[in-house]
Amino acid sequence: MRRSTLAIVLPLALGLVLVAAGCGGKTSSSSTTAAGEGEAASAAACTPAKMQTQTPGVLTVATDKPAYPPYFEEGEPANGKGFESAVAYAIGKQLGYPKSKIKWTVEPFDSSYAPGPKSFDFDVNEISITPTREKAVDFSVPYYSANQAVVALEGSAAAKARSLAELKDTKIGVQINTTSLSAVNEEIEPSNKPEVFNSSGDVVTALKNGQVEAVVVDLPTALYLTAAQVENATIVGQFGKAEGEEWGALLAKGSPLTACVSGAIEALEESGELEKITQRWMSQAAKAPQLH
Repeated sequence: MRRSTLAIVLPLALGLVLVAAGCGGKTSSSSTTAAGEGEAASAAACTPAKMQTQTPGVLTVATDKPAYPPYFEEGEPANGKGFESAVAYAIGKQLGYPKSKIKWTVEPFDSSYAPGPKSFDFDVNEISITPTREKAVDFSVPYYSANQAVVALEGSAAAKARSLAELKDTKIGVQINTTSLSAVNEEIEPSNKPEVFNSSGDVVTALKNGQVEAVVVDLPTALYLTAAQVENATIVGQFGKAEGEEWGALLAKGSPLTACVSGAIEALEESGELEKITQRWMSQAAKAPQLH
């Protein structure tokens, strides 16, 4: 299951998905191998005529149901709206598949990374790349690396901040031994030491009770926290990177398509298209502006 920097283990709720338990693991060396394979995959081999897809000439993409924003919009992956829907169609287009030749199928999150054959060509479902999962399935190179995010109560002084400098005097809460703690100290450089808590639950409780004015977590956690945990909380903005929080397209172990999908993602990154998609859906639509 997915895991944020806060390691929240809670059910899906109120319109955003962040299933816990595994998303925060560091990317293993095999992801680097996948990158190399993606670079080595020739353009001639990565065409609808030559790719060994589930259905010849058709690219079958999986995700879970329900599908939530900002990753999917209106509960309909096929509409091209939402971060992961847009990424999937961009990968398909890069490989030569028009929208009419991209088919969506449902794959429960927990079964996506189980060993064995797959009924899809690749799966996009906020699936973090972890060494344990890589033993059972293939991952493409990452299409998303999470940023840190600041969450505050609506109407508070912290909620009005538009830069990291404006947060220096804010009483910030964060979980111990997380990359979020390092990010606060190194990038926000608060006037006073941040309040450090032992568990994710304690961090959320501190925000609810006003023990702190803001908390710093990774962006996917911030999306879940503001949608399902703290009713009057808002995302102030995002900054930096959350180490180990990388999502990749998931494929069957040893899939002949892995190198092609990785190569497509690399091409989208090089062209700037992937960054445009990320800004559109993980910043603008998610109402999480960049803080500098």
